[in-house]
Amino acid sequence: MALNIMQLATMFADKHPGITSGHRLCPGCAAPNVAKFALMTAEALGYTPVVGFATGCMEVSTTIYPYTAWNVPYIHNAFENAAATVSGVETAYRALLKKGRLVDPNKKYAFFAFGGDGGTYDIGLQSLSGAVERGHKFIYIVYDNEGYMNTGNQRSGATPPGSQTTTQPVGKKLSGKIQLKKNIVEIMAAHENVYVATVSTSEPMDFFKKIEKALNFDGPSFIAAMSPCVRFWRVNDDKAVEISKLAVETGYWPLYEVERGVYRVTKKVKELKPVREFIEKQGRFRPLLKRPDADEIINELQEYVTSRWERLLALEEATKDKPIR
Repeated sequence: MALNIMQLATMFADKHPGITSGHRLCPGCAAPNVAKFALMTAEALGYTPVVGFATGCMEVSTTIYPYTAWNVPYIHNAFENAAATVSGVETAYRALLKKGRLVDPNKKYAFFAFGGDGGTYDIGLQSLSGAVERGHKFIYIVYDNEGYMNTGNQRSGATPPGSQTTTQPVGKKLSGKIQLKKNIVEIMAAHENVYVATVSTSEPMDFFKKIEKALNFDGPSFIAAMSPCVRFWRVNDDKAVEISKLAVETGYWPLYEVERGVYRVTKKVKELKPVREFIEKQGRFRPLLKRPDADEIINELQEYVTSRWERLLALEEATKDKPIR
């Protein structure tokens, strides 16, 4: 079944794709749209989504007992095991299908796991890696807000250098976190038999097409979604899409995909904007900009972003004629 964009638009307007209105996420939060974009694509293509969710902002704000904002089969798990649980559900489905014990064997299911930084970059990395290595057919989506926002903006493996957090604050003596953001996309791509991609809600068509590709991929898929936290990124609640777009335009969040080792940059930016523009739009970097070594830290980040962009283009060129296994 081909992707029907008009059907997607109708589903989004009707607020029916998996997660409904009435949740208690912050106004302007990008995370619910990450879920909506993914689930409405699955439903538009004839799938019934089944969702597993790690503990985090989105989980606690959409399932406040005794209410829920989810209208699809949904399982909540701890930080560390959402991928393991969904891989078990996917295995159970295949077993029941094989034994002829499903009420409707022709019904198509799409198995999704969602997690934030804790459930993906840090605490949940082991179960995610295990599920992908085993080859389960499911889609893992990280809504990346670059910190432990559910518990008050603590530093995570996704936090960029110079960002203000409560556990590594920026002040007169310390410049906050000094380590680069963990490159979770390349970690997942290294599992080889996997489809990996980055997406942003500022580029919805790119987002939809990658979810479609993940649904059609014969194996596990990993999608990293830029998901600004307006509360702790210190931006206005109508700026999440604008900030996400700037992340793409600066190369801070490049849009690309890796299918079994074959790279493709899906949005070619002719001339990257300076990463400083991305930084200066957010209040979380304001303490950094007051430090005398701010230029040094920003320049180091710029060098990394530029070199990573050049590396992606080189990998695309090097693998363009490589057959996908």
